[in-house]
Amino acid sequence: MPISMVTIAGRSLLALLFILAGVAKIAGPKPFLDHMAAHHIPGVLLPLVIALELGAGLALLIGWQLSFAAGALALFCLATAFGFHLDLADKAERTLFFKDLALAGGLMVIAATAWRG
Repeated sequence: MPISMVTIAGRSLLALLFILAGVAKIAGPKPFLDHMAAHHIPGVLLPLVIALELGAGLALLIGWQLSFAAGALALFCLATAFGFHLDLADKAERTLFFKDLALAGGLMVIAATAWRG
């Protein structure tokens, strides 16, 4: 399979994660607002999170402004890791923490590759 097909498939899989997360937040915001409140994150930020997940996720999917979209999502993943998943004594939270770091790393690679052209 040509490298461009692999790249598009990889970007699509990453984008799907964010697009579906944004849609889930629109469909049922209460659990997300409760989770944010439990971590002292203002609920007023939820619409911005949804816009980022949908907007940057769709941009990642179609390959538009990749360095900015992937960079924004990478920063979001880092913020999520450090804002929500710092209870590293809890195995599930530790897994989510490192998953967010890994996603951020992959998105940074996309951003850096796109930046170079």
